[in-house]
Formats: sequence, structure tokens, C-alpha cells
Amino acid sequence: MSTVQYTYDPRHLEASEPTKYKPEDLTEEQMLINIGPQHPSTHGVLRFEVITDGEVVVDVVPHLGYLHRCFEKHAESMPFNQVIPYVDRLDYVGAMNNEHAYVMGVERMLGIENDIPKRTEYIRVLMAELNRLASHFVAIGTYGLDIGAVTPFLWMMRDREHILRMLEWVSGARMLYNYIWVGGLFYDLPVGFEERCKEFVTYLKPKLVETRDLLLNNKIYVERTANVGVLSRDLAINYGVTGPMLRASGLRFDLRRIDGYSVYPQLDFEIPVGEGTVGTVGDCWDRTWVRYRECEESVKIIEQCLEMLTKEHKRTRDYDPRAMVPKKIRPQAQDFYVRAENPKGELGFYFRADGRSDVPVRCKARSCCFSNLSVVPEISRGVLIADFIAIVGSVDFVLGEVDR
Repeated sequence: MSTVQYTYDPRHLEASEPTKYKPEDLTEEQMLINIGPQHPSTHGVLRFEVITDGEVVVDVVPHLGYLHRCFEKHAESMPFNQVIPYVDRLDYVGAMNNEHAYVMGVERMLGIENDIPKRTEYIRVLMAELNRLASHFVAIGTYGLDIGAVTPFLWMMRDREHILRMLEWVSGARMLYNYIWVGGLFYDLPVGFEERCKEFVTYLKPKLVETRDLLLNNKIYVERTANVGVLSRDLAINYGVTGPMLRASGLRFDLRRIDGYSVYPQLDFEIPVGEGTVGTVGDCWDRTWVRYRECEESVKIIEQCLEMLTKEHKRTRDYDPRAMVPKKIRPQAQDFYVRAENPKGELGFYFRADGRSDVPVRCKARSCCFSNLSVVPEISRGVLIADFIAIVGSVDFVLGEVDR
């Protein structure tokens, strides 16, 4: 193997400067303000270099921090099935969804995706939608907090806690689950899980209505978010934006329908899009509205999964959630890409297998948070500083996916 030699280039040092703008680049009226990494709206190790003229934002330069997750290099040093605990740490708010995407990719490379029992598939989708709810609760609750609404945050965390307890009951862990395995599951659902989940759905429906009335229809909230940070559909497509951000811009693009993976084609649910109900299509209000509507649709999916798990694919003595788990994972030599609809957008995995080893030669994660974050400077120029905070909060990114 050839050795890669570093070649000195003065531009490398220049690119690592803490700020892009120098004092001599600014006019007399302009000022450089660093927002983050400690500001609540920056959600972790991210700093925005903001150039302002008075209270107006002139330009924004995001500076990514370093979480040192090294997901891709970890994945290239161990067998496919041992990567799953690291997959959890990408978007740690939606860990079940990460596992689902990764596992589907490996199963398709092995050619066993059609052999997975239906009960296993419904449990996977049930877990993914519960985790989608938990992720959207964080997005909606913390967004309200970003712009001054405390009560919805407390309500969202309260309801999210019910979900985390159920996921803990299933997997033994609160956030990083390692539950969905290549070829199956760690365990079947605990006895009584379906009944408790039904009780939760009954409890949650009126709570969602209360949150909508308290936050989304609130006059102050509407004035803070409507017509702010408008992301046009063309701009979203050009920047590779996906998930609720893209759908809020008016494009009905959801991989659960487009690719039809797992048992989603057998389930009845809608794809909400932004309609500019109180402002302009693709503004901050639309992005939160789409996430809220997706919570309602996830509840519908959960109800259908529970129906299938208690009637057509119910618990039996001969059901083994690990029946299809391969003892050795050694796919044929190939390049493969799989993608899935995560709470924040498209999460894709590219694999390169050499056919001789159970360790991937290359594992590349296509992160939705990275692409969604890249559009922030475009929709922030010319807004007030207070509106910039509202824009950043509406993106809903997790830095574990951005720095991977």
C-alpha cells in the first residue's frame, strides 16, 4: 500500500484560522460576532462567525468543531455487525433510525433482506417511528426554547420520557440501543409492550393537540417564525437538503414512500409538506409545522404496527428474532449504497466490500445534518440577529452526524 505524504501548502494554515474575515476585511460599520459553541441554539461543538452591520446579518461562516467520533474509520476497522453501536452515535437522538438504515444496507449486500420475518420488520418500523417521535419532540421543544417559549419544552421532554422508558424496556438502554441487528433483533418485544404502547398512543394524541394550540398557533411564536429564513424549493434541492426541511419547502419527497423499504409500503400514512399557512412556503414556521404533522403521522404508523403485531404477526413460541442473524458477514465484492428516511433527513451508507473480509474496505456515511446545515448562510443573509437564532434552531441538526 502506498504511503500518503503530506505536502506543505500555506493555504492549509490559512484555512485553519479561527475566523475567515480579518479586521481589514470589515467596513467601519461592520462587526464580527462569534455565536457558539456555548450558545443553546448551536447544539454542541459549532461556532458561527457572524458579520453584522448594526443588527443586520451580512454574512455567516459556520465553523465545525471536532467531536472525534471517527465513525467512518471505526467502521473500516471492525466486522460489519460490530459497527452498530457506533451507528447509534451518529444522530444520537434518532439511534433506532440509524440502526435501521445501516442494517438494511448490510442485509441487501448479503441478499437476505427478503428473508427477514415480517414480525421483525414491523418491530423495526415500530421502534423507528417511536424514535422519530422522540427526535421531533426534541426539535420542537428546544426550538420553542430558542425563541423564548419554555412550557412547550417541558411538555415535550415529559412526553419524550415515556418513549425513552419504552425503548429502554425493549433494549436495556435509554439512548444508544444496539437493538436492531443484521438479520434480526437483539430480543423480541417484552411481554406487555404492545398494551403499554397502545396506552401511550391514547395518552399522546390529546397532548399533541395541546402543543399545537400552545406553540404553533401562538401569536408571538407565529410572528417570530413566519416569513423568517425562507428556503425555496430550488435552493433546498441544490444544497442537497432533505427531510422535514425539504418537505417544508413544498417538495413531497420522503424515502419511506420513494424507496418503499421495509414494511412502509403496507402502511397508510401521509407525507406533510409546507404550505405557507401563516407566512411563506419554506419559512421557519413551516419547518416546525411539518415536524408536528409528522408526529401525527408517526402515531398512525405506530397504531398500524401494533395492530399487525397483535393480530397477523403476533408473538409465538417458535418466533426467533435472531433466526436470520448470520454468524459470519462476508458480502461479495461490490460497491453498495443504501439510504433511509431519518427524522432529520436522508441518512445514507456507502459500503465497499472486497469479498475476502468481513470488514468493509470503505464505509461512508451520507449525513443529512451536514447538508441541511450547509444552507444556513444562504437563508441568513439580511436577517436580524434575533431571526438568525430562529433560523439556526429550525434546522434541527445534531453535530454527531456533522463531524463523523
